[in-house]
Amino acid sequence: VSGREERVVTVIGAGTIGLGWIALFLGHGLNVRVNSRREDAPRIVAEGLELFAPYLPEGSADPAGFAERLTFEPDLELAVADADVIVENAPENLELKQELYERIGKAAPSSALLLSSTSTLNPDDMGARMADSSRLVVGHPFNPPHVVPLVEVVAGERTSEQAVAEAVTFFESVGRVPVVLHKPILAFAANRLQSALLRESVHLVREGVVTLEELDRVVTHSIGLRWATVGPFLAFHLGGGQGGLRKWLGTLGSGLERGWEQLGRPPMDDETIRSLIEQAEAAYGSKTYEEHVKDRDAKQTAILRSLAEVNGRP
Repeated sequence: VSGREERVVTVIGAGTIGLGWIALFLGHGLNVRVNSRREDAPRIVAEGLELFAPYLPEGSADPAGFAERLTFEPDLELAVADADVIVENAPENLELKQELYERIGKAAPSSALLLSSTSTLNPDDMGARMADSSRLVVGHPFNPPHVVPLVEVVAGERTSEQAVAEAVTFFESVGRVPVVLHKPILAFAANRLQSALLRESVHLVREGVVTLEELDRVVTHSIGLRWATVGPFLAFHLGGGQGGLRKWLGTLGSGLERGWEQLGRPPMDDETIRSLIEQAEAAYGSKTYEEHVKDRDAKQTAILRSLAEVNGRP
């Protein structure tokens, strides 16, 4: 992968994730080429940059200079022909991605790093039609990728160690926190954790224990606040006092399995879905999508800024 000043990153797709990547890469001074079949892609990207740019990491480039480093190329082969890094954000359709990577493998430089934002698929499966898929790596972000630092890096059996190392270096160069999974697993790690919490959230709302809006307040004023600073294991390690996790597991943690048996398994039937949608619209419908995004990103960047200040203290 070439030097940062000359690096060309091709972003395939201008959906929510693609727009976040575009903003982040431009903010870090990279040359970004957007590949999208949508005729209105320039307008969509311009609107996305206007929405996301104010919440890019500290020290990002001035958005006024983004246009000179941003180009559009609807032809896939031309878009990847001289790219150093290719970040794919196509829909979660295996056949579609296989066709995409077959074309990329023929048109892109052999030295190009191929990164997929997939949240479920294995690199070997996506690159099944490629003559060489050793440089295909999953780089799964946590939405919104221009704000949330985590990127899950997942290799396949055919993925080279060098490609994984390059992926880690690349994501670190744009201020992300890459975590390399030691083995592939369906939906990876972060989404599995999110799904587990969401399942119980739906259960509590469905059972009438709390409303949807109250559930969000419960999380943001307890677990969310805690997990923004320490992970679940460190939290319970501290919960054990001086005895740490050893003490906690021997006392309060001894009933974990019984507690897990009581967790809900809510059916996602029409009634449940309708109730969730109605409550969400009642609770959050007074603001537009753009207003909610600005509010979310402002709060999340404020948290990151505060943590950076604390972590930087001697």
